[in-house]
Amino acid sequence: MPSQTRIPRAIWTKNGSPTRQAVRMVPPMYPVSRMAPRIQVAGTRYTAAHVSSSKPSGTTIDITFKGDTVDPNGVQKKVKAGKPVTLHIVADKPGELHVHSSPEQEIEYEAGTADKTLTIDQPGVVDVESHTLEKLIFQLEVR
Repeated sequence: MPSQTRIPRAIWTKNGSPTRQAVRMVPPMYPVSRMAPRIQVAGTRYTAAHVSSSKPSGTTIDITFKGDTVDPNGVQKKVKAGKPVTLHIVADKPGELHVHSSPEQEIEYEAGTADKTLTIDQPGVVDVESHTLEKLIFQLEVR
């Protein structure tokens, strides 16, 4: 069993002076949501922000270039219009992606790892390809 964290807590004695006592912390027996509920405070509504340290907002697509191959290769990805799309690119040499949206976008990347973000505002199907490799990498189905 993992060691339990002990947090000191003040306990009041009959004469009014505090003493210290360690209290064992136990994990909750029910699922804990990371989203705070909406609350009303003096006529103003506050909503706590969702806490997330693991992923950026929107959609993330991993792209790997190795020699003359690319992964993914011709797959279709669904994304929401106006939401950011992060391209996590791992490449063995520099290159450029062509995003056939309106207006068209060209995304340059260096050898190594890079994160590039793009946003597509207009619904439809958008091709993302490498003209160097002459391959369709993926299609974005924008809704």
